[in-house]
Parts: sequence; C-alpha cells; structure tokens
Amino acid sequence: MILFPATKDHLQKMMGWFPDHQSCREWGGPDFRFPFTERSFFEDSRIEALPSYAYSENGVLLAFGQYYLRAGRCHVSRLAVAPSEQGRGLGARTLAALIELGSSVLAVDQCSLFVSNTNERAARLYERLGFEEVPYPGDPGLVIHGCRYLVAEVQTVRTRLSSYSKSNNRCNLS
Repeated sequence: MILFPATKDHLQKMMGWFPDHQSCREWGGPDFRFPFTERSFFEDSRIEALPSYAYSENGVLLAFGQYYLRAGRCHVSRLAVAPSEQGRGLGARTLAALIELGSSVLAVDQCSLFVSNTNERAARLYERLGFEEVPYPGDPGLVIHGCRYLVAEVQTVRTRLSSYSKSNNRCNLS
C-alpha cells in the first residue's frame, strides 16, 4: 500500500463519507463542526498542520489518515475508509502504513490513537491489531471525552497485521 500526501481535493471527496453528526464526531473528534461547509471541513481536518495521507486505487479515494507526535508516540488520527469499501481490510492496512511511516519519521517504537466509545467496529479492529487501553499519560486537559486512549508497540501491530491478514484472507501490505 502506498500512501500519498492528502490534498484539498481528497477532503472534498471525503465530505460525503460523514452524512450525520455521529459519523463526523467519531471520525473528526468532538470539535469537528457539523453540519460542515467545505471551508470548515478543510479547517477542522487540519491537513495543513498535520501529516495527512490518502490511499487511492484507479483514481478513486479509498482511505485517509493522519499522524503526529503525541505523548512520545506516533499518534494516528482521523483514519477513515470510504463507506463503500469497508470490510476489505483497508482500515487495517491504512493504519499499518501510517504507523510505519509515522514511527519512522518520528523515530518512535510505540503508537497511539483515540477511539470513540460509540465506534465499536473500529475499537475491535484496533484491539485485534494489538492496541490496549491505557490512561492518557499527558495533560488531562488533552483527553478527548467520550473516547478511549489506546497504545501499541509498532512491532506488535506489524506481527498482528500479518496474522490478521492471513486469517481473514486480506491482502498484506505491499
């Protein structure tokens, strides 16, 4: 899987992926405005401030995600897969690709993310890949309420992805 830097055009295509307040909040966090405009979606996604990546096949946007350094870990945020493409293993592969890229750039061996308490499907995926819930290690004011903070060793994610992909007939990272 090869990720490319995300553009404003990618964000415009993604706007249709979040048709309601709950889906937008689960993806973008509690401060992401809904209903959104093109301008507010661009501003709230912060692609100019955070390393942001997209995955496409045949010119069709399929996945998006971001990473940055948070509490000494490669923190993955705003991971999304096109609704029509969910269930193909793209979420796991995109997450793994972001972790590989981000942990290398940031020179860290752990990763983290927040997952909404209402996003059970994503939480199950993260747990299968080796993420575990831990108390947030930083300023309590930076905790995202209504979310769980999960961490994993980068090597654990690599190992689990390989096992997960084989047992679910998914494609491995290429």
